[in-house]
Amino acid sequence: MRDRRLTPSNGRVAHVSLRGEVEAESYVDGELHRIARPVADILSAPGGGRDRQLMYGEVFRVLDVQGGLAFGFAEKDGYCGWMNAGDLTNTLTDAQTHRITASHSYGKTTPGLKAMGQITPLSLGTRLTVLKEVDGWARVAWSRGATPQDLYVPGQHLVPIDTLDSDPVAVAERLVGAPYLWGGDSSFGIDCSGLVQIALYSCGQTCPRDSDMQEALGTALPPGTPPERGDLMFWKGHVAWVADPDTILHANAHAMAVAYEPITQAVARIESQGDGLVIRHARLSSSG
Repeated sequence: MRDRRLTPSNGRVAHVSLRGEVEAESYVDGELHRIARPVADILSAPGGGRDRQLMYGEVFRVLDVQGGLAFGFAEKDGYCGWMNAGDLTNTLTDAQTHRITASHSYGKTTPGLKAMGQITPLSLGTRLTVLKEVDGWARVAWSRGATPQDLYVPGQHLVPIDTLDSDPVAVAERLVGAPYLWGGDSSFGIDCSGLVQIALYSCGQTCPRDSDMQEALGTALPPGTPPERGDLMFWKGHVAWVADPDTILHANAHAMAVAYEPITQAVARIESQGDGLVIRHARLSSSG
């Protein structure tokens, strides 16, 4: 049976790559759109729950639109689902040049520390198009549907898009204290596998979205192998970074936040709540 999360078909419309493999009324290549708000949900079905999220500027390929909802998939990892069509724009003319490396940032409609203006919160990892530098502020293109405007973002919160981080755990550590949110993918709210993906993407490494998919990452280590910083530890339905030989860092509902936890304590606590023991301990190569 195909995994619906990675199968771009809703029964009515399917991606052209699935012609002859799944039944659909039509097969289309779809149209590329970008997310036009700080963060937007991908739903499991019309009226369904949040599966995950995309941030401003990320690309979503729309295959079908029904009742104000767009069905398609995220270009970066193929994750399928439904999005509010109002969260999308088909304006893709500006090349993204920079990304936010601060855990939280913002854009405002006027530059300068004391200047007043409307505030738009922005998360770590948001990709933006910088048009000009103005006294330490980056003027960026911002499009909300048919209403383009300029925003000014603190220049110290940005790096060129091709400037990559080298330590994914250090990226995850910037989000310590961020609230836990099932299906969340930003500093406004994030879950365990979202924390793994955002950290690896900041280092230029590809990564699937959900923890069961992420179990394919790296090399599985024999039971009893001493943990090292940058390892991943998996439970059924959960994943955590190893921060040091004695500590994990994970987004979890126990703390309702991204938090450190002693490994021995986490293993005992997770087993006692009925979620079993560690099912995989993996080490990632430096190249991903």
